[in-house]
Amino acid sequence: MIKPEAQIHIKNLRLRTYIGFNESEKQNKQDVVINAWIQYPASQAYDTDNVENAVNYRTICKEMIAHTENNRFLLLEKLTADLLALCMESSHVTFAKVEVAKPHALRFADSVSLTLSATREQ
Repeated sequence: MIKPEAQIHIKNLRLRTYIGFNESEKQNKQDVVINAWIQYPASQAYDTDNVENAVNYRTICKEMIAHTENNRFLLLEKLTADLLALCMESSHVTFAKVEVAKPHALRFADSVSLTLSATREQ
């Protein structure tokens, strides 16, 4: 029997937040680009066509937006870990990965990014 895993990808969520520890970073919001991958067993969702058996990516996205825009962060690690925790809140989720990029953080690079992932033990 095939039991496919669904993978939701929130792609290039562009937000602004206070991130960094330099004085200018503390005073001015900066752009961040967020990518999240959320995996869960999809069979109950597609068998029943019931929203209660699926992961609500809209709710997760709204929580990510609110958390990012309404807080201050010294490190990419903290913001990324917080967003990963939001992705893992649903008991349906078996794996999640979050990447947060700071465009133009380095002079000759498009961006600097940090990626964290987590797996739920079953």
